[in-house]
Amino acid sequence: MARVSTAFVMLAALFWGLSGGIGGVLMADGWHPLVVSFYRGAIGLVFVGVWLALRPGGSGLSDRRLWFWSAIAGLGVAGNFTFYFISISEGSVAVAATLMYCAPVFVFLVSFALRLEQPTLLKWVAIAMVMLGIVLLTRIYDIQPDGVTPIGVAAGLLSGLSYALFIFGFKYAAPHGSPQAILVIAFAVLALILFSLGDTQQTLSALSTPSWPLFVTLGVLGAGVSFIFYIVGLNYTAPAVASIVAMVEPVTASLFGVVVLDESLGAIQLIGMGLILVTVTTLSVSSSAR
Repeated sequence: MARVSTAFVMLAALFWGLSGGIGGVLMADGWHPLVVSFYRGAIGLVFVGVWLALRPGGSGLSDRRLWFWSAIAGLGVAGNFTFYFISISEGSVAVAATLMYCAPVFVFLVSFALRLEQPTLLKWVAIAMVMLGIVLLTRIYDIQPDGVTPIGVAAGLLSGLSYALFIFGFKYAAPHGSPQAILVIAFAVLALILFSLGDTQQTLSALSTPSWPLFVTLGVLGAGVSFIFYIVGLNYTAPAVASIVAMVEPVTASLFGVVVLDESLGAIQLIGMGLILVTVTTLSVSSSAR
């Protein structure tokens, strides 16, 4: 069972990585990041809604605290999807995915501020290493016209910060209801926010466009089965193992960008990417072990 659960977590990370590449293809065709993010979340809502209908027990939907923290999680996932795709449109899939992978660093910083985590010299060194990796990866010291823009860098970091918000919202909602109920509320909040902020005409036109199979694939892989696989997989997967397996996401996204979207990374950027991935994974594993 543990092996199957680990495979579920790995598949979820793989699907999330592919969703970044699929989103890049859609935006290259002229679709706005808000529209792409909306369909990723809206199709995910259908899947978790079915999951809740099949497993309604212990939903906790009558608990106000569940609704509040799930709505916070919804704000987080809406920001995560949107800023991630904005970062891709302003840079590359590889850079955006790696910057989003910095989310555990934001979790640590917020935990320090809320006194949920004890700051240590090792943690501060790890955070400094991640910041160095970000500088090398984005080449923020020498941004070229055809490279990653400052907006792309900021959006990538905001996607990680938004994911940290989702983690905290989900964590505090979990004692009050089932995971499927939390995700239903979160994705419903996402859909309402992004539909209201996006271009309504372009959002509706996506339903009859030749690109609709890509939108469906994005939603199914990027939010539908992936979140279900991840939540189910975590039940029997050690957190340290899950932290290592999660590296599949940025690696998959980077390979998709290089192979399909003809993106490229310089040697310095690859060093920065490696520094971020290794440091964040080590930080997550050591925290999970404790």
